[in-house]
Amino acid sequence: MVDSLSVQDRHQRAHSAVARFHERLVARDLYGLGHVWAPHGTLEFPFAPPGWPKLRGRREILDYLRDFLREVRVTEIVEETRHETADPDVLVVEWVAAAAAVRSGRHYRLPYVSILEVGALGILSFRDYWSPLATGHALGRLDELIASQESAS
Repeated sequence: MVDSLSVQDRHQRAHSAVARFHERLVARDLYGLGHVWAPHGTLEFPFAPPGWPKLRGRREILDYLRDFLREVRVTEIVEETRHETADPDVLVVEWVAAAAAVRSGRHYRLPYVSILEVGALGILSFRDYWSPLATGHALGRLDELIASQESAS
């Protein structure tokens, strides 16, 4: 399908999707968060440990986000820089989330770099680059993460 929007409108649509994603994440709005994605959108974590899934479709993404929100309470996006690309549907977003691990109550800040492609129905592709070690430490699950790496070898 050819997108009839202007380049500027496509840039704006991509920026709006990022804003909605961050807003719904902080609000802990699972339904709104999942529906930022297109029905057949994807969510993947290229720096994740081996075996981490690439999520395909809104149902898988919603299931993942439900589990994520049970473990993490994002309280604020404390930094954010958006970089437009030559493709008006693609943004690179550097961001830092202030959060608390639900299990331990431990507060932390974690940086991310995300690359998003947005279409008429929402996010088509979301590649989330984060540090598994920093995340494991923040969530109090570093030993579990290291053990999973050792068993994958």
